[in-house]
Amino acid sequence: MNLESKWLEDFSALASTRSFSQAAERRFVTQPAFSRRIRSLEAALGLTLVNRSRTPIELTEAGQLFLVTARTVVDQLSEVLRHLHHLEGGQGEVIQVSAAHSLASGFFPRWVAQLRNDGLNIATRLVATNVGDAVHALREGGCDLMLAFYDPDAALQMDAEIFPSLHMGTTEMLPVCAVDAEGKPLFDLEADSSVPLLAYSAGAFLGRSVNLLLRQRNLRYTTVYETAMADSLKSMALEGMGVAWVPRLSMRGELERGELAICGGNQWHVPLEIRLYRCALVRKANVRLLWRKLESAAAQGEA
Repeated sequence: MNLESKWLEDFSALASTRSFSQAAERRFVTQPAFSRRIRSLEAALGLTLVNRSRTPIELTEAGQLFLVTARTVVDQLSEVLRHLHHLEGGQGEVIQVSAAHSLASGFFPRWVAQLRNDGLNIATRLVATNVGDAVHALREGGCDLMLAFYDPDAALQMDAEIFPSLHMGTTEMLPVCAVDAEGKPLFDLEADSSVPLLAYSAGAFLGRSVNLLLRQRNLRYTTVYETAMADSLKSMALEGMGVAWVPRLSMRGELERGELAICGGNQWHVPLEIRLYRCALVRKANVRLLWRKLESAAAQGEA
């Protein structure tokens, strides 16, 4: 049996409110996400805990019996965590951030350091993942904030009122390759009749952006390697395997040291916008404080 503690807290909230919508609001998630979590709990137990045909909802006999255990486990776990935080000198809520891999390494550390320099000493926990999993975590309440490159197609699938976002900065994807003994690029998008391409996997947002550019510029290429990870493409480019489009913030060091070279002019660059997303239903004090600070900073920058 594989139970998640948040499901027990969800069930306790549902039993208290007898309403899926009110319980979802109390648990800071959307109602569809909350309903899926209750069904996951029932599936894990192999029991029906809630009579959904009644309004307000009622617990089944099994649900009433399980509620006693659920509340006991939640209370005991909360007490243990409070004790452990006291022992370690915990300083309150931790903000969990899901971020695309390239932003986790290339943007997040500097951003958090800047927040601390500005006097905002928040505790954060970072989960580096792919964009799809990050969006899922935000929708399901698995993270408080999400850092991602702005994708117009994905934005159409997220309600801006429930999942507002803030502009955090810009960067660009650059075509790069290894250098020869004289420090010159091994490949040249302007001069070579065809280039070996280190490509993103089908469906990846960065890959869609690169593929659109390739079609517009009519570049002739042969795909020699494919992955969803920008860092992996960078590693293959360093080995001299071909040309890769990599976000600039992911390869500052390699460019400065001359290990990688940009092998195409500005017309081959792909602009990227970095955005921070949250769920408006989340009422963590630190999340709200951080968001207000960021909104204020953005307003002052526009003034």
